[in-house]
Amino acid sequence: MGAGTAGTGTAGVFRGEEVPAKERFDCWRELIGRTRDSEMTSAHAADFQAEMRRLELGQVTLLRSSFPPARFRRTAARVRRSDPEVYHLTLVLDGGLSLARDDRGPTAVFGPGELYALDSSQPYDVRGLGARTAGRGPRRVEALGVDFPVSALPVPPDRARELMGRGFSRREGTPALLADFLVGLDRQATLLGPAEAPRLGTVVVDLVSAWLARELDAEAAVPDDARRRAIVEHVRAFIRRNLHDPGLTPSVIAAAHHISVSYLHRVFSQHTQGETVAAWIRGRRLEKAHRDLADPALRALPVHAVAARCGITRPSDLSRAFRAAYGLSPSEHRHRALSGRAGG
Repeated sequence: MGAGTAGTGTAGVFRGEEVPAKERFDCWRELIGRTRDSEMTSAHAADFQAEMRRLELGQVTLLRSSFPPARFRRTAARVRRSDPEVYHLTLVLDGGLSLARDDRGPTAVFGPGELYALDSSQPYDVRGLGARTAGRGPRRVEALGVDFPVSALPVPPDRARELMGRGFSRREGTPALLADFLVGLDRQATLLGPAEAPRLGTVVVDLVSAWLARELDAEAAVPDDARRRAIVEHVRAFIRRNLHDPGLTPSVIAAAHHISVSYLHRVFSQHTQGETVAAWIRGRRLEKAHRDLADPALRALPVHAVAARCGITRPSDLSRAFRAAYGLSPSEHRHRALSGRAGG
């Protein structure tokens, strides 16, 4: 198995092509089985072309996987033999996954952009359906998985089981925020520091808690601190989506989240090491301008237009803040970035 650290010592990577063909399926099955204990089979086991990144975030495990059609069957006998009491959350990115749960209704099929959760205490039968690939190889499934202890979720297990096996779209609400947060975590996996991992795992559990509690109308079960952290993540996502709007202010943000401005300031500063909402907005706008100015696809866009894309109406404001943050002007940064020289 090709495994390595990703800056934190908490990430492992599996690439099928780095392992002898006859060993690939067993290696991949062992890696998944650490948190998703099931009987795994595949018609492609003889030459299993799969990839997986496993990221440990405290008590949360994030799995990014790409694999050909396979079956994951957790039987009642297997549950009785060993139950780690873990929730499994899966976000389908491409292809599809079908789910059968004994006598719990018809088989469900989840496609790209859908989330569903399972409980290791209940039997299940999941099959990867795969999507067509550009080459001649087998269809593939692309998915993100999250595993964490049942005990970490404040929602009572008997209530949470009401939602197990149901599909939810990532297009709106807390599922959208959760899905985007997980995708962002996966993209930044190699950059995470050791102190960040457990904190980010806590945020994942908070977002799952807020999502399930809302679906169950059981928000009172979520601790105040977890609820506040979830609100902060909602606010951050809202800010990122609306950076282009020069009218993005704390009062607008508070109204969009049905909270008072004073409460917004209080919870935000508590979970951002004292940084104010306005300062966080300025920081994200500068980061966006920094990226956009270095983007070859936007090289013909004048600096003032880049500023407007970031919600900064006066180019002089961008120049002043940009130089204070990065030590050079926006034009100098663009020139260095696009000419291939280091710096900025």
